[in-house]
Amino acid sequence: MPIVKIIEVLSSSEKSIDDAVRSAVTEVAKTVRNIDSVYVKDIKAHVKDGVVTTFGVICQISFRVN
Repeated sequence: MPIVKIIEVLSSSEKSIDDAVRSAVTEVAKTVRNIDSVYVKDIKAHVKDGVVTTFGVICQISFRVN
């Protein structure tokens, strides 16, 4: 039975929520192997002068431990 570890990361993007999630996985994948899934725990958007400027996500990324 494999052991799965979960780490929590924050990511943001000026483009979209999707881009923020993809950026989180891309950055984690630089140092972590065997990523299985990402759970988006929370979403937020920063607003300036009535316009959304950035999207932020809190993600839990799970991966198998060797």
